[in-house]
Amino acid sequence: MSDNLTSKVLGDSKAIITNQPDIHEKLEEVVRKHLKHPSQKPYQQHTLDAFSEVDERVKTFEGEIILDSCCGVGQSTRILAQQNPNALVIGVDKSAHRINRNVDDQWKVDNYILIRADLNDFYRLVKKAGWEVSKHFILYPNPWPKSKHLQRRWHGSAVFPEIVTIGKTLILRSNWRLYLEEFQFAAKIAGREGNISQISNETPLTPFEAKYQASGQTCYELSFL
Repeated sequence: MSDNLTSKVLGDSKAIITNQPDIHEKLEEVVRKHLKHPSQKPYQQHTLDAFSEVDERVKTFEGEIILDSCCGVGQSTRILAQQNPNALVIGVDKSAHRINRNVDDQWKVDNYILIRADLNDFYRLVKKAGWEVSKHFILYPNPWPKSKHLQRRWHGSAVFPEIVTIGKTLILRSNWRLYLEEFQFAAKIAGREGNISQISNETPLTPFEAKYQASGQTCYELSFL
């Protein structure tokens, strides 16, 4: 099959079209390699600085810690903060533009922090610091649907061993079921079992989720409890 991908438009949102019909044939090999050889990549300074600042607050906070990875403009972070008023919700995204974008803050909450950081570094710092994260959300990550981009997906990345251990509860959502099936497969190799279910009749957590639902696409959730 050609490696050139096309996108099918549903409403104002694009469905994922991939040249990969099933779980990637090299996924197990990649995961085992990363489990055996932890990432040694040097930390970026801006992420070290951001982590240091939020780490001080985490150390003094007495409630539960919720991590919202790839938070974008922070809508999901605010909604999670509203749903968990006694928690500190930390939203992390690599884009300063998205983090600093003005959002109509209809949720009126202050128990959250938005941080610009590289999650490839941030995850390792969280693990090293021993944060006790109660819930960890990864909502609609970039799917990188081309087969050749496996290692750009979180379950194919060098920090997957850290990701899968962060959060007593770990929840991923995607409109590409295969992404979640791959993550589930990779997590089982790492010793963690998860279940996939279809999302229905729920208030969207992210702008992407709202668009996918409005365009008639099915969204899925992978949860590890």
